[in-house]
Amino acid sequence: MPDIPFIARAHSHRDSVAFRTATTKHTFGDLLDRSAMLAATLLGEADDLNETRIALLVPAGSEYVAAQWAIWRAGGIKVPICLSATEPEWEYALTDSGAGIVIADAVMAAKIAPLCQRLAVRLIDIDAVQSAPAKTLPDIAPERRAMILYTSGTTSKPKGVVTTHANMQAQIESLVQAWEWSATDRIPLFLPMHHIHGIINVTSCALWSGATIEPFARFDLPAILDRVRADAYTIFMAVPTIYVKLIQALEAASADDRVAIVAGFAKMRLMVSGSAALPASVHEQWTALTGQKLLERYGMTEIGMALSNPLRGERRPGSVGVPLPGVEVRLKTEAGEIVTAEDEPGEIQVRGPGVFRAYWNRPEASAESFDDGWFRTGDMAVRERGYYRIMGRLSVDIIKSGGYKLSALEIEAALLEHPHIRECAVIGLPDDTWGEAVTAVVVLKENATLDLSALREWCKGRLSVYKIPQRLLVVAELPRNAMGKITKPAVRALF
Repeated sequence: MPDIPFIARAHSHRDSVAFRTATTKHTFGDLLDRSAMLAATLLGEADDLNETRIALLVPAGSEYVAAQWAIWRAGGIKVPICLSATEPEWEYALTDSGAGIVIADAVMAAKIAPLCQRLAVRLIDIDAVQSAPAKTLPDIAPERRAMILYTSGTTSKPKGVVTTHANMQAQIESLVQAWEWSATDRIPLFLPMHHIHGIINVTSCALWSGATIEPFARFDLPAILDRVRADAYTIFMAVPTIYVKLIQALEAASADDRVAIVAGFAKMRLMVSGSAALPASVHEQWTALTGQKLLERYGMTEIGMALSNPLRGERRPGSVGVPLPGVEVRLKTEAGEIVTAEDEPGEIQVRGPGVFRAYWNRPEASAESFDDGWFRTGDMAVRERGYYRIMGRLSVDIIKSGGYKLSALEIEAALLEHPHIRECAVIGLPDDTWGEAVTAVVVLKENATLDLSALREWCKGRLSVYKIPQRLLVVAELPRNAMGKITKPAVRALF
């Protein structure tokens, strides 16, 4: 049986640079050799790990990928866990997945060692593995389970999303085709490596294509802008929050520096925004500053990416585009009817080879998540002139007020255009008259003030009357999770 696809493709790029930093570079050949050594270490006397779950606690970079490939080449299942998580969060991931091994670098190994000892989990310090006897590695079928990736769990304990090698290959090939990845591409990596955005969209697509990655331990704004100024990248992927920070940095820069940085961004062939809704105002600000039209897409842990604005064609602010290659998408109403007309809302349901197999040890949740073979995303959308527009989560971002279904995301996008508002979250609170009252929680810009009557007056002409906030709370900061996203349940707790 041939190598798993990642390994087979890496052989064809063996002499090309896979990872580059300011002081080091690692070729695909280096990754192949290092992963073979690590795989032999994992196996020990065994011939096949037979889907042993192996938690990965290594920063983004060549060692992360070498460890990832080693897990797969040895027949294990990768369980990426958050570097900045608390010990109880680590313990949950290890015990829920039944992990038998943790791979960590020296810094993280020291932090997780007491937990591994208490749980009797084998701990491998990747920095200490410098040699291992050569070993014949097992054949790995595409249907084998490759990864358990935990969802954010904002309303309940995180669920482990199980994907096979075939699932991952389908997700990667769809994006490589749609976004025309090639071996000449160069991309920075500063996104978390326990999240599908960093794992699939950046790292996996780049390595699949023979491209070069520059890893950063975190979003280091000055360092990244220096590299942009030096024309280091052809592709850039980030979340909306990062684009807001970049806009602020460009606006604060000197005229000469702004020109140099903007020139670097302008030369990139693709800039993508994802993991959260991109306000149309940010989309338009970025285009005005750099000339680049951000490509917004839609996906989630369970399905990879499903929808995308086109690489070549109209990139519509506020829209997530059309189905990606190999992906089927439909909308279904709460009454159970398939939506065929435009401008009619329904739940996004997805089918295709990239859709996950099941939640780990959650047969009931797995069954409830599918509708006759279609994965139920829990997101509401409408189709407008052929493109899909996300309205929000069924459980979080859809407000039912006065008989209307309102998109909290739509109202938030409008409020972010207010000259005094820096950040906001819109939720529905129980109300005897309206069912749910539209409630805006806002963080104001420095030295700004705002009251409800002034906000409502400003909203007139911008929002339909039933979308205008009925309540307002001004706070110093909005609650966020470990990914930096605003969490609506935590916002509700403010009341």
